[in-house]
This record gives sequence, C-alpha cells and structure tokens, in this order.
Amino acid sequence: MGNITGFLEYTRELPEKRPPQERLNDYKEFVNMFTDEKLNQQAGRCMNCGTPFCHDGCPLGNIIPEFNDAVYRKSWREAYDILASTNNFPEFTGRICPAPCEASCVLAINQPAITIEEIEKHIIEIAFEKGYVLPKKPNLRTGKKIAVVGSGPAGLAAADQLNAVGHNVTVFERDDHIGGLLRYGIPDFKLEKWVVERRVKVMEEEGVVFRTNANVGVNVAINDILREYHAIVLAGGSTIPRDLPIPGRNLKGIHFAMDFLTQQNKRVSNLPVDGEDIFATDKNVVIIGGGDTGSDCVGTSNRQKASTVTQFELLPKPPEARNDYMPWPTYPMVLRTSSSHEEGVKRHWAIATKEFTGDDNGNLKALKIVDLEWKFATGNKPSGYEEIPGSEAEIPCELALFAMGFVHPQHEGLLEQLGVDLDDRGNVKASEKNYQTNISKIFTAGDMRRGQSLVVWAISEGRECAKAVDQYLMGSSVLEARDENILQEM
Repeated sequence: MGNITGFLEYTRELPEKRPPQERLNDYKEFVNMFTDEKLNQQAGRCMNCGTPFCHDGCPLGNIIPEFNDAVYRKSWREAYDILASTNNFPEFTGRICPAPCEASCVLAINQPAITIEEIEKHIIEIAFEKGYVLPKKPNLRTGKKIAVVGSGPAGLAAADQLNAVGHNVTVFERDDHIGGLLRYGIPDFKLEKWVVERRVKVMEEEGVVFRTNANVGVNVAINDILREYHAIVLAGGSTIPRDLPIPGRNLKGIHFAMDFLTQQNKRVSNLPVDGEDIFATDKNVVIIGGGDTGSDCVGTSNRQKASTVTQFELLPKPPEARNDYMPWPTYPMVLRTSSSHEEGVKRHWAIATKEFTGDDNGNLKALKIVDLEWKFATGNKPSGYEEIPGSEAEIPCELALFAMGFVHPQHEGLLEQLGVDLDDRGNVKASEKNYQTNISKIFTAGDMRRGQSLVVWAISEGRECAKAVDQYLMGSSVLEARDENILQEM
C-alpha cells in the first residue's frame, strides 16, 4: 500500500481533455496524460483493501491494487509485468473500457472510485515508451497449427496466447486491415489506429501470421482450413445489427450505425470507402439507440458538422446514482454522459419511432415518434410500456442511424458451411468451460459465442478459449501457470 492515507488526502481526478470546440475539428484522441504528480496521487488513493472486489469486477481479473502500488512507487517495470500477466492489450481497455472494475472498487462505497482505467492506460504507454514491450518469441514450437478467424479483440487475444506457448497461429481477417471492431467500429477520437497497428506489429514479430482480405468460406476454402490446421478458433464477432422494420424503412438516408462509423474510420485512414457515402454534414441526424455505439455516432456526426444531433432511447431515463436495486458492488445501470454527449446532443428517453416519412424523391425528411410510459415489475426492471395518447410528434430528420445493438453473428457462409450448432439466440454454441463447438477441433470465443458484449470480455474470452485449445492439443495447458509464474518471480 503505497500511501496509507492517500484516499483521505486526494479525491478522484481525471486527465484534462481538449475543449469540445477544438476537438470537433479533428479525429485525434483528446484525453491528455496525467502529470507525474497527479498519477502518483491517483495511484496512492488505492486502499489495498483486504478483499479487492475490483478483481471480480474486471472480467480479466486484473491484479489492480498491486499495480497501483507499483505505479505509486514508480516501479514501472513491475507495474507493467503485473498488468500484462492478465491483460494482453491494456492500451485498448485503458481507452475504451467502461471500467466495471471501478464500479466494484471498495472506495466507491462512499467516495469516487480509483481511476483504474486511466492508470492502466498510463502503465502501458509508459511501458512502450521505456521499451518494456518487446517481441517475445517462444523458445520452442509445438508444430501445431491453429487458424483464428476474426481479428477483433477476442481473436487477437486467443492468437497472442496460443503463439506464446509455441503454436503456429494464423489469423484470418476478411477486412483489409487487422483489428475488427477496434479498427472499424470504434472512432479514432477514442482509439487512434496507430495504437492497434503498434500491437499488431509486436505480434507479427513474435510469429503470429496475419492474412487480410481473407474471408473464410468465400475466398478462403473451408475445406483447406479444416485440412491444414489442427484447431480453429471462431472469433468473428456479433455482426448482424438489429433492424427497425417500420413504415418508410426503405427511404434513402436510413443506415446502420456501423456502416456510418466504418466509412468514417476508413476516411481518416485514407482508405477507399465502399458503397453509398453516408455523411451527416448539414443534416438533422437522429440516432436510435442509447448505448456506446450511439454515442460514437454522436461524436462522429458532430465532427462531420451536422445541423442537429438527437439521440433516442426506448428505455426510460436511468437514475443518476445507485439505488436500492443496484447495490455496490454490482455494475450500476445509471445515467452515463460520454465525452461525445458533452460535445452536443439532444437526448430523449422513453421514445418510440413509429414511422419514417420522405419527400417525393424517396429521401428521408422526418420521423414520427411517440412518448412511452414504462411499467416496472419489481424494482427498476422494466416489464413493458404503453404509448402515451396525444404525445405523437414529427421531427425533421435527413439521416437516421440505427444503433440498437447486434442480434447474432453472420450465419451465411462460414458458420453454415462448417455446420456448427447455434444456441437459442443464434450465437455459436459452446460452453464457458471448454469453448468447444459440436465439432471437436473448432472452438469459439468473444461476441460470436456470448453475444454482443464489451472489449474487455472479448479479451477474456479469447484468453480462456486459448487455454482450452492448448489443453485440447497438448493434453494440458501452461497458460494459466504462465501467468502465475510471472507474479511469483517478482
């Protein structure tokens, strides 16, 4: 415990951000780094509590009090070794994780939580700066070949782990660049793509082979994969978006959020854009869906200089703080205001879109909406809603973006040709115990297995799946022991 009274001396602080009027003119990250003094203070707030609930709150089980203590003592190599023992990609989670660990922080019972996410980001950036993050090629190769289909966080984590224990890993990505959701789903102002490319370069130097424009089941024959590789990891993500089939759905100007975000990410990277250009410039934009993807659309629309940006959420407005139905240390479903919201948006809750209306040329011009009254079964859990009579309204809209989540992975092509079983939700069926499908050599991890979730959960699933694959191929796995040994050596 670096500073015994730190949590009494200092309150929670976050690094400064560039002001909205400045950052809206580019797609660069805008969160500054802590000064040495502030980083020392924030790490010193950690109480090193007897039962660190933050471990359980983090899907990766990050060893948080220990790396906080190392940061406070400025033992950067130790802090990096502790963090890297459980998290393959702290540079991703340190930027885009909603930090469930902070919700479970013991200090958060009656004070603002430790700035765990920011400290994590600082550890890995300092580690890169000091040259601690170096390619580590395995001493021996097992001769086993593994195909990882999908290069999002789950696929990258599985590949990283499996390569580390000596297997020959090839990652197949159907897009033109590696990263999956990290590359094309998350805007550059939250995660600049050099961060992804930096990690991919390290993995390449460690021996992982990456193949882009490789769509397994389309231009890469499935039979070749099955014949050539000893095991296959399906990590393609949950890619089929939830639609809104109401009158006027076929009008021009209605798009899925991911199509909009992907296009802008490609423009920022000076890559060609496929299909019809989607722009928010000088338009009244309505984003249907209140989650992180919707927030990303808000930030992107404002950077494209939309006339107005409005965000709808079907559910009622959440409370601003925990209540009796969301006690600590559970993750609280409270009102969250993102940096994109700070940049300008009209937010509405308990709203249903009834119809899209268009002009004579088939272009979207307005939305017909209605207010909802929600009913609650027990506590704060909604059980249904009714439309409020007389609340119908029409608002101008030339660009509507669906950010209502994803229903399941794409079935056509890869999954249908493989013949893997699906669960009731349409995800690839495999247990959390062994991540193995009904075909013994085929495993699955991430959103493709568990459904739409967080990047931190995808990394966790990739790690656990890698251990299961290693056990399948070798009879036992040293992956878990490898992590423990790192800590024992310190």
